[in-house]
Amino acid sequence: MLKFLIRRLLQGILVVWGVITVMFILRAVSPGDPAVLMAGEGADDEIIQRVREAEGLDEPLLSQYLDYLGSILVGDFGFSWEARSEVTAIVIRRIPATIELAVAATVVALVIAVPLGVISGTRRNEPADYGATLFSLLGISTPNFWLGLMLILVLGVWYGIPYPSIGTSSFSTGSFVVEYPSSIGLGLFDFPTGRREIGFTAAVSAVLFEQSLSELGAWLRHITLPALTLGTYFTALITRLTRSGMIDELGKPYVTSMEAKGLPRILILYKHTLRNTMIPIITVIGLQIGTLAGGAVITETVFNWPGLGLRLIDALNDRDWPVIQGIVIFIAVGFVVINIVVDALYNYLDPQVSES
Repeated sequence: MLKFLIRRLLQGILVVWGVITVMFILRAVSPGDPAVLMAGEGADDEIIQRVREAEGLDEPLLSQYLDYLGSILVGDFGFSWEARSEVTAIVIRRIPATIELAVAATVVALVIAVPLGVISGTRRNEPADYGATLFSLLGISTPNFWLGLMLILVLGVWYGIPYPSIGTSSFSTGSFVVEYPSSIGLGLFDFPTGRREIGFTAAVSAVLFEQSLSELGAWLRHITLPALTLGTYFTALITRLTRSGMIDELGKPYVTSMEAKGLPRILILYKHTLRNTMIPIITVIGLQIGTLAGGAVITETVFNWPGLGLRLIDALNDRDWPVIQGIVIFIAVGFVVINIVVDALYNYLDPQVSES
């Protein structure tokens, strides 16, 4: 197991190094002077020269590349002259909102897809199977941007359902405001006064301490539409994978043997058969979580969700290369970490994987 993980880790390091190299090359060959873009179009020659010297843009490309690699190794992703802030701080502020949305979309997908796939696989060529197949086809075929806009239009505009369609009430923005007794401490949220702005983490604490569901309900109202929009394609994909896996497993001798022994049907389906279908499902879950955590650009843009995807769009519009590079590298690292976790789960479910 240790050798298996070390091999995957070394492969992941090569992937991240490749992403860093490609991003550096793209900045080098992109039109325009990076120093002018960083300083702003109205900057005079002296300021542009100072920016060029501060960023090392007056050095040979190889020296710039080595300096950039060295900075990344110590956690320095550069400075955004457009935002007047360190890139690392910008990315870290946006990561919680993206992770929050990705996890919520994944939970929505799994809660719907796995039972639906099991029902579809065990009732093959019946109305339930046809309904699940139609749902999967619609889910995979529907563009996220269109679905998000339709949910806002139908639920928010036509029917006036009080789902906030823009922004977030997450711990990343701290937009909840709750009155607390000064004696209650919430770690990072522990401020001197009794009035504290909190998000999901502290909202859960509020429920535990004060038996109030209003803060948690506000968070759920904000995240419902983005999570449904982002999780629809994922739901359809997992449903089809679960269905095909169940059909394949149900035809194997061990299922017939357990049925002959009189085991309950639900135990056979969910404890034994479903477990053996989980390897391809875990693969897709891992890759999709990596995609979602990397920044669901379209969904975050439609709902103005303050995550990595929306910030990447803003950086592209501003041609803010330090932020673009920082976000893409963080996305690459997220993919690598998630894939290593998926490989570890593979090895747990099927030890033969470590031999390949």
